[in-house]
Amino acid sequence: MNILVTGANGQLGTELRAVSAGSGNHYVFTDVNSIPGRETVYLDITNIDAVRIITESEHIDVIVNCAGYTDVEKAEDDAAFADLLNHTAVANLAAVAAERGAVLVHISTDYVFDGRASVPYREDDLKGPTCTYGATKYAGECAVIESGCKYLIFRTAWLYSPQGKNFVRTIRRIAAEKEQVRVVFDQVGSPTYARDFAQALVGIIDGGGLEKTGVYHYTDEGVCSWYDFAVEIAALSGCRGRILPCRTADYPSKARRPAYSVLDKTRVKKTFGLEIPHWKDSLRECIRRMEEK
Repeated sequence: MNILVTGANGQLGTELRAVSAGSGNHYVFTDVNSIPGRETVYLDITNIDAVRIITESEHIDVIVNCAGYTDVEKAEDDAAFADLLNHTAVANLAAVAAERGAVLVHISTDYVFDGRASVPYREDDLKGPTCTYGATKYAGECAVIESGCKYLIFRTAWLYSPQGKNFVRTIRRIAAEKEQVRVVFDQVGSPTYARDFAQALVGIIDGGGLEKTGVYHYTDEGVCSWYDFAVEIAALSGCRGRILPCRTADYPSKARRPAYSVLDKTRVKKTFGLEIPHWKDSLRECIRRMEEK
Protein backbone atom coordinates (compact mmCIF):
# COMPACT_ATOMS: atom_id res chain seq x y z
CA MET A 1 0.00 0.00 0.00
CA ASN A 2 0.98 3.61 -0.51
CA ILE A 3 0.49 5.66 2.64
CA LEU A 4 0.51 9.46 2.87
CA VAL A 5 1.41 10.96 6.26
CA THR A 6 0.60 14.62 6.92
CA GLY A 7 2.26 16.61 9.67
CA ALA A 8 5.20 14.24 9.30
CA ASN A 9 7.67 16.48 11.14
CA GLY A 10 5.56 16.76 14.28
CA GLN A 11 5.85 14.51 17.33
CA LEU A 12 3.70 11.64 16.10
CA GLY A 13 4.78 11.97 12.47
CA THR A 14 8.44 11.79 13.48
CA GLU A 15 7.84 8.59 15.42
CA LEU A 16 5.87 7.14 12.51
CA ARG A 17 8.92 7.67 10.31
CA ALA A 18 11.07 5.61 12.67
CA VAL A 19 8.56 2.86 13.35
CA SER A 20 7.54 2.39 9.69
CA ALA A 21 11.14 2.07 8.47
CA GLY A 22 10.82 -1.71 8.36
CA SER A 23 7.33 -1.77 6.91
CA GLY A 24 6.56 -3.44 3.60
CA ASN A 25 4.30 -0.51 2.74
CA HIS A 26 5.46 2.67 1.00
CA TYR A 27 5.16 5.80 3.15
CA VAL A 28 5.17 9.35 1.76
CA PHE A 29 5.92 11.89 4.50
CA THR A 30 4.55 15.40 4.01
CA ASP A 31 4.52 18.65 5.95
CA VAL A 32 4.57 22.42 5.44
CA ASN A 33 7.77 22.56 7.51
CA SER A 34 11.08 21.02 6.52
CA ILE A 35 13.82 19.65 8.80
CA PRO A 36 17.40 19.21 7.54
CA GLY A 37 18.20 15.58 6.88
CA ARG A 38 14.58 14.47 6.59
CA GLU A 39 13.00 13.73 3.25
CA THR A 40 9.73 15.63 3.37
CA VAL A 41 7.32 16.44 0.55
CA TYR A 42 5.75 19.88 0.91
CA LEU A 43 1.97 19.65 1.23
CA ASP A 44 -0.51 22.30 2.34
CA ILE A 45 -3.59 20.32 3.34
CA THR A 46 -5.73 23.47 3.37
CA ASN A 47 -5.43 23.33 -0.45
CA ILE A 48 -7.69 20.49 -1.61
CA ASP A 49 -6.27 20.59 -5.15
CA ALA A 50 -2.77 20.02 -3.76
CA VAL A 51 -4.10 17.05 -1.79
CA ARG A 52 -5.72 15.65 -4.93
CA ILE A 53 -2.53 16.03 -6.97
CA ILE A 54 -0.23 14.24 -4.53
CA THR A 55 -2.66 11.43 -3.73
CA GLU A 56 -3.09 10.77 -7.44
CA SER A 57 0.60 11.01 -8.36
CA GLU A 58 1.63 8.76 -5.47
CA HIS A 59 -1.32 6.36 -5.91
CA ILE A 60 -2.25 6.77 -2.24
CA ASP A 61 -4.35 4.09 -0.56
CA VAL A 62 -4.20 5.43 3.02
CA ILE A 63 -3.94 8.94 4.46
CA VAL A 64 -2.69 9.28 8.04
CA ASN A 65 -3.44 12.79 9.27
CA CYS A 66 -1.03 13.85 12.02
CA ALA A 67 -1.31 17.55 11.14
CA GLY A 68 -3.25 20.06 13.18
CA TYR A 69 -3.32 23.24 15.21
CA THR A 70 -2.35 22.12 18.71
CA ASP A 71 -1.58 25.32 20.68
CA VAL A 72 -4.58 25.20 23.02
CA GLU A 73 -4.10 28.64 24.54
CA LYS A 74 -3.21 30.47 21.34
CA ALA A 75 -6.23 28.98 19.57
CA GLU A 76 -8.52 31.22 21.63
CA ASP A 77 -7.10 34.25 19.80
CA ASP A 78 -6.49 32.46 16.52
CA ALA A 79 -9.80 30.64 16.10
CA ALA A 80 -10.03 31.07 12.32
CA PHE A 81 -6.63 29.48 11.69
CA ALA A 82 -7.29 26.73 14.22
CA ASP A 83 -10.54 25.93 12.41
CA LEU A 84 -8.77 26.00 9.05
CA LEU A 85 -6.26 23.34 10.13
CA ASN A 86 -8.40 21.24 12.46
CA HIS A 87 -11.67 21.33 10.51
CA THR A 88 -11.46 22.63 6.92
CA ALA A 89 -8.19 20.86 6.10
CA VAL A 90 -9.50 17.63 7.62
CA ALA A 91 -12.63 17.94 5.47
CA ASN A 92 -10.32 18.25 2.44
CA LEU A 93 -8.50 15.04 3.32
CA ALA A 94 -11.78 13.22 3.93
CA ALA A 95 -13.25 14.41 0.63
CA VAL A 96 -10.21 13.25 -1.32
CA ALA A 97 -10.17 9.93 0.54
CA ALA A 98 -13.84 9.44 -0.39
CA GLU A 99 -13.13 10.26 -4.05
CA ARG A 100 -10.26 7.75 -4.21
CA GLY A 101 -11.79 5.03 -2.06
CA ALA A 102 -8.82 5.50 0.29
CA VAL A 103 -8.85 5.08 4.06
CA LEU A 104 -8.35 8.13 6.27
CA VAL A 105 -6.67 7.59 9.63
CA HIS A 106 -7.31 10.80 11.57
CA ILE A 107 -5.80 11.78 14.91
CA SER A 108 -8.09 13.61 17.33
CA THR A 109 -8.11 14.53 21.00
CA ASP A 110 -9.58 14.09 24.47
CA TYR A 111 -10.59 17.78 24.30
CA VAL A 112 -13.78 16.84 22.41
CA PHE A 113 -15.21 15.98 25.86
CA ASP A 114 -16.13 18.47 28.59
CA GLY A 115 -13.95 16.94 31.29
CA ARG A 116 -16.72 16.67 33.87
CA ALA A 117 -16.86 12.87 34.01
CA SER A 118 -15.61 10.71 36.85
CA VAL A 119 -15.11 7.52 34.83
CA PRO A 120 -13.11 7.08 31.58
CA TYR A 121 -14.79 8.44 28.48
CA ARG A 122 -15.97 5.90 25.93
CA GLU A 123 -15.95 6.69 22.23
CA ASP A 124 -19.70 7.31 21.96
CA ASP A 125 -20.08 9.42 25.11
CA LEU A 126 -21.61 12.88 24.77
CA LYS A 127 -19.24 15.45 23.33
CA GLY A 128 -18.88 18.92 24.81
CA PRO A 129 -15.64 20.72 23.99
CA THR A 130 -14.96 23.67 26.29
CA CYS A 131 -12.37 25.57 24.25
CA THR A 132 -11.65 26.55 20.65
CA TYR A 133 -9.07 23.81 20.17
CA GLY A 134 -11.52 21.12 21.29
CA ALA A 135 -14.38 22.57 19.24
CA THR A 136 -12.33 22.69 16.04
CA LYS A 137 -11.04 19.15 16.55
CA TYR A 138 -14.57 17.90 17.08
CA ALA A 139 -15.70 19.72 13.92
CA GLY A 140 -12.93 17.88 12.09
CA GLU A 141 -14.18 14.54 13.39
CA CYS A 142 -17.69 15.36 12.21
CA ALA A 143 -16.38 16.32 8.77
CA VAL A 144 -14.66 12.94 8.44
CA ILE A 145 -17.76 11.01 9.45
CA GLU A 146 -20.06 13.05 7.21
CA SER A 147 -17.75 12.73 4.16
CA GLY A 148 -18.64 9.11 3.50
CA CYS A 149 -15.00 8.04 3.36
CA LYS A 150 -13.62 4.94 5.06
CA TYR A 151 -12.04 6.16 8.28
CA LEU A 152 -10.44 5.32 11.58
CA ILE A 153 -10.43 8.18 14.10
CA PHE A 154 -8.06 7.85 17.04
CA ARG A 155 -8.45 10.18 20.00
CA THR A 156 -5.37 10.54 22.16
CA ALA A 157 -4.17 12.74 25.03
CA TRP A 158 -1.11 14.28 26.69
CA LEU A 159 1.19 13.35 23.82
CA TYR A 160 4.96 13.68 24.32
CA SER A 161 8.20 12.56 22.68
CA PRO A 162 11.93 13.36 22.73
CA GLN A 163 11.38 16.16 20.21
CA GLY A 164 9.00 19.04 19.69
CA LYS A 165 7.08 21.19 22.15
CA ASN A 166 5.62 19.06 24.94
CA PHE A 167 5.17 18.84 28.71
CA VAL A 168 8.07 16.47 29.33
CA ARG A 169 10.62 18.68 27.61
CA THR A 170 9.21 21.78 29.30
CA ILE A 171 9.35 20.33 32.83
CA ARG A 172 12.88 18.99 32.29
CA ARG A 173 14.03 22.44 31.24
CA ILE A 174 12.24 24.45 33.93
CA ALA A 175 12.99 22.04 36.79
CA ALA A 176 16.67 22.16 35.86
CA GLU A 177 16.68 25.96 36.01
CA LYS A 178 14.41 26.80 38.96
CA GLU A 179 14.27 25.74 42.60
CA GLN A 180 10.46 25.40 42.56
CA VAL A 181 7.96 24.60 39.82
CA ARG A 182 4.20 24.78 40.39
CA VAL A 183 2.05 22.32 38.44
CA VAL A 184 -1.72 21.79 38.57
CA PHE A 185 -2.97 18.74 40.45
CA ASP A 186 -6.68 19.07 39.58
CA GLN A 187 -6.43 18.05 35.92
CA VAL A 188 -6.28 14.28 35.40
CA GLY A 189 -5.49 12.19 32.34
CA SER A 190 -3.16 9.62 30.78
CA PRO A 191 0.23 10.59 29.30
CA THR A 192 0.92 9.11 25.87
CA TYR A 193 4.37 8.40 24.49
CA ALA A 194 4.28 9.15 20.77
CA ARG A 195 6.48 6.13 20.00
CA ASP A 196 3.91 3.79 21.59
CA PHE A 197 1.09 5.37 19.59
CA ALA A 198 3.09 5.22 16.35
CA GLN A 199 3.86 1.53 16.89
CA ALA A 200 0.16 0.85 17.45
CA LEU A 201 -0.82 2.72 14.28
CA VAL A 202 1.77 1.01 12.07
CA GLY A 203 0.77 -2.34 13.54
CA ILE A 204 -2.87 -1.70 12.70
CA ILE A 205 -2.04 -0.56 9.17
CA ASP A 206 0.40 -3.38 8.41
CA GLY A 207 -1.74 -5.97 10.18
CA GLY A 208 -4.83 -5.49 8.05
CA GLY A 209 -6.75 -3.50 10.64
CA LEU A 210 -7.89 -0.74 8.31
CA GLU A 211 -11.10 -2.60 7.53
CA LYS A 212 -12.19 -2.14 11.15
CA THR A 213 -13.41 1.40 10.65
CA GLY A 214 -14.76 3.58 13.44
CA VAL A 215 -13.68 5.76 16.36
CA TYR A 216 -11.10 4.58 18.90
CA HIS A 217 -9.28 5.84 21.97
CA TYR A 218 -5.55 5.39 22.46
CA THR A 219 -3.41 6.56 25.39
CA ASP A 220 -0.84 4.78 27.49
CA GLU A 221 -2.13 2.85 30.51
CA GLY A 222 -2.49 4.47 33.92
CA VAL A 223 -3.91 7.73 35.23
CA CYS A 224 -2.26 10.72 36.87
CA SER A 225 -2.49 14.47 37.34
CA TRP A 226 -0.16 16.92 35.62
CA TYR A 227 1.49 17.32 39.02
CA ASP A 228 2.09 13.55 39.35
CA PHE A 229 3.45 13.49 35.82
CA ALA A 230 5.82 16.39 36.53
CA VAL A 231 7.11 14.77 39.73
CA GLU A 232 7.97 11.60 37.81
CA ILE A 233 9.63 13.56 35.00
CA ALA A 234 11.80 15.51 37.44
CA ALA A 235 12.75 12.40 39.41
CA LEU A 236 13.77 10.42 36.31
CA SER A 237 15.69 13.41 34.96
CA GLY A 238 17.56 14.16 38.18
CA CYS A 239 16.31 17.75 38.20
CA ARG A 240 17.00 19.85 41.29
CA GLY A 241 13.76 21.83 41.09
CA ARG A 242 11.04 20.91 43.58
CA ILE A 243 7.62 20.25 42.04
CA LEU A 244 4.78 21.85 44.00
CA PRO A 245 1.03 21.26 43.49
CA CYS A 246 -1.37 24.07 42.67
CA ARG A 247 -4.95 24.46 41.44
CA THR A 248 -5.99 25.33 37.91
CA ALA A 249 -7.67 28.44 39.32
CA ASP A 250 -4.27 29.68 40.49
CA TYR A 251 -3.19 30.01 36.87
CA PRO A 252 -6.16 31.34 34.90
CA SER A 253 -5.99 30.88 31.13
CA LYS A 254 -8.11 31.81 28.13
CA ALA A 255 -8.72 28.17 27.21
CA ARG A 256 -10.78 26.07 29.59
CA ARG A 257 -9.10 22.69 29.82
CA PRO A 258 -10.89 19.45 30.81
CA ALA A 259 -10.42 18.56 34.49
CA TYR A 260 -10.85 14.85 33.72
CA SER A 261 -9.82 13.48 30.34
CA VAL A 262 -9.16 9.79 30.90
CA LEU A 263 -10.11 7.78 27.81
CA ASP A 264 -11.52 4.25 27.91
CA LYS A 265 -9.36 2.01 25.69
CA THR A 266 -11.45 -1.15 25.86
CA ARG A 267 -12.53 -0.92 22.21
CA VAL A 268 -9.07 -0.40 20.71
CA LYS A 269 -7.52 -3.19 22.80
CA LYS A 270 -10.24 -5.71 21.97
CA THR A 271 -10.50 -4.81 18.29
CA PHE A 272 -6.78 -4.83 17.49
CA GLY A 273 -5.41 -7.05 20.27
CA LEU A 274 -3.16 -4.28 21.58
CA GLU A 275 -1.04 -4.52 24.70
CA ILE A 276 -0.50 -0.93 25.82
CA PRO A 277 2.44 0.07 28.06
CA HIS A 278 2.02 1.95 31.35
CA TRP A 279 2.89 5.63 31.11
CA LYS A 280 5.64 5.38 33.76
CA ASP A 281 7.50 2.71 31.79
CA SER A 282 7.18 4.68 28.57
CA LEU A 283 8.27 7.92 30.21
CA ARG A 284 11.42 6.20 31.45
CA GLU A 285 12.16 5.02 27.89
CA CYS A 286 11.54 8.48 26.43
CA ILE A 287 13.87 10.18 28.90
CA ARG A 288 16.52 7.54 28.21
CA ARG A 289 16.34 8.45 24.52
CA MET A 290 16.56 12.18 25.35
CA GLU A 291 19.67 11.70 27.40
CA GLU A 292 21.38 9.60 24.73
CA LYS A 293 21.35 12.54 22.32
